[in-house]
Amino acid sequence: MTAKAPGKWLITLSVMLPTMIEVLDTSVANVALEHIQGSLSAGQDEVTWVLTSYLVANAVVIPMSGWLSRMMGRKRYLVASVALFTLSSLLCGAATNLMQIILFRVMQGIGGGGLQPVSQAILLETFPAKQRGMAMAIFGLGVVMGPIFGPLVGGWITDTWSWRWIFYINLPFGILAFYMCSAFVQDPPYLKRAKKGEEVDVLGLALLSVGIGCLQIVLDRGQQDDWFASTNITVMSIIAVSALSFLVWWELRHKNPVLDLRIFKSGSFSIGCVVMFLGFFAFFGSIVLLPMFLQGLMGYTALLAGLVLGPSGAVVFIFMPIAGKLTERIDARWILSFGLLLCSYSLYLMAGFNLNIDFFSAALPRAIQGAAMPFFFVALSYLTFAYVKNNQMNNASALYNLLRNLGGSFGTAFVTTLLARRAQYHQNILTEHMTPLNPIYQLRLSEIQQALTAKLGPLSDHLEEARAFLYQELMKEANALAFNDAFYIQCLIFLCLVGGVWFMKKPPIKVDEE
Repeated sequence: MTAKAPGKWLITLSVMLPTMIEVLDTSVANVALEHIQGSLSAGQDEVTWVLTSYLVANAVVIPMSGWLSRMMGRKRYLVASVALFTLSSLLCGAATNLMQIILFRVMQGIGGGGLQPVSQAILLETFPAKQRGMAMAIFGLGVVMGPIFGPLVGGWITDTWSWRWIFYINLPFGILAFYMCSAFVQDPPYLKRAKKGEEVDVLGLALLSVGIGCLQIVLDRGQQDDWFASTNITVMSIIAVSALSFLVWWELRHKNPVLDLRIFKSGSFSIGCVVMFLGFFAFFGSIVLLPMFLQGLMGYTALLAGLVLGPSGAVVFIFMPIAGKLTERIDARWILSFGLLLCSYSLYLMAGFNLNIDFFSAALPRAIQGAAMPFFFVALSYLTFAYVKNNQMNNASALYNLLRNLGGSFGTAFVTTLLARRAQYHQNILTEHMTPLNPIYQLRLSEIQQALTAKLGPLSDHLEEARAFLYQELMKEANALAFNDAFYIQCLIFLCLVGGVWFMKKPPIKVDEE
């Protein structure tokens, strides 16, 4: 289906509007947790379920979106999702206790889960094969910029008005999206609706819900609960692995599966999904780490940290359409390789951070990463879907977006765990040198004692205060080295992915459409 120019852009705006607000909502509530906790009189551990409940519901629905589109009709499912997302946003803002907001966040996650894959499928079908790179550039603006701007928007709204407005702000956009999707989006003739009386894959639905739901909880709460030292995490991990393993076996044998895994027979699609998973694994890890480094170790305020992160959003906005146009003229594998190398270089610079870096040194690698992500995301999406036929697009998009989201979740869990483990390792190494036998340590200790004596007076030798100060400095240095390790591993991941790109098929000049 190729729409005429006016219709093409109206459809694009119709599907991207709800997608952008849904992506923002995956991270916008993070900075408002303390305000929600105080307002609803919730415990610190309890209030994190405001985030977890949304992520779990979202993760469960994403892979089902292709099947739900076939059962309900894609337009009907899209409009229903927008309506549910908008209504639940209103209810989240009006919640009066913790249980209510968790319930409404589950509803919001269910409504929002299908928006990304369905929007991507519609865009890929709406644009001609030659312009699919531009379609993915438009889609990428929402997907890549959401995690960047979500915390900034959430913090500004919370400080300016209240935490309830991070949900209320969705209402005008949701209503407009509901009207536009109803008016401009149509189901294509080749999209086959489920036949009346067709067998529903009930077991597949159950396995998918349980497996993905448990997996997302494990990833979101694993580090907080000390991973497999927690009985709950261990049990949920076993359930997730068992359910998902059985799901693969079951879906490959079912006539009308919830997830049609046979599409992984396509080599380019399979490689593209792996690259996307690992790419977002490393990308989300750096998004989590950089603010922690700046605010936790460098002492940056939230505003100053935002100024370091913010310009990358503008860079993404500039380069996304450029990357889209380049796919029409250059083999997308070269564009993707360039994006991966640039991502790797940005993380290499971050791996060289120390506790004395200036503002420019902190902002430059983030800006380079902002320039790299459009070439990575647009070219990879273009290559991955190059040989996917239109009647398979819903299912392919659901799987692709599932692996992208899981990559981000795995990446976040990995770097937070790695950071804690490596900080402990470096602390142990550095502590070995804090002995009276080390002349450098003794010299530094003496200098601090003299400085404290000059400031506080000679009534005490201030030895204990000097040792405490040095230990605090050691802890900061150990944590800084742990951040370096985490950034370096992410750098290597992007570098290794370059080789996999060239196992993907060269994109065709024309894609067969059905």
